[in-house]
Amino acid sequence: MKNINIIGRVQQQKTQLLQKKNTIVIVDDDPAILEAMKMILELYNFDVETIADGVVMPRLASLQPKLLFLDICMSGVDGGDICKSLKTTEATKDIPVVMISASYNLREVVQNAGADDFLAKPFELHDLLSKVNKYLLN
Repeated sequence: MKNINIIGRVQQQKTQLLQKKNTIVIVDDDPAILEAMKMILELYNFDVETIADGVVMPRLASLQPKLLFLDICMSGVDGGDICKSLKTTEATKDIPVVMISASYNLREVVQNAGADDFLAKPFELHDLLSKVNKYLLN
């Protein structure tokens, strides 16, 4: 019964999400995460851009995303520092940032960085869609 309810909620979210066209940016140094998230979100009619190297600031101005998924720990780059910079820059401060990580202290890092939310790895489809729903449909 639980699986039927989850499938029903996902279908309802898909219908709502298909009615809007929004750009989502995903920043992660793991190509598998980037590919999986991009594939899922494109099924729901989103424009998805991926950034694998942590060089975010120069690209966001031209992309103008409605939502940003940002990995905390990338090779040589601290996602928390990127988030702090985004949240203190006039052009990017209003972009919702959902930090993603398998880190045990995720809540603390997210709070210190000023992010809007977090998504713990590994995550389920309905968890990802719930975050998108929260920031793009409400």
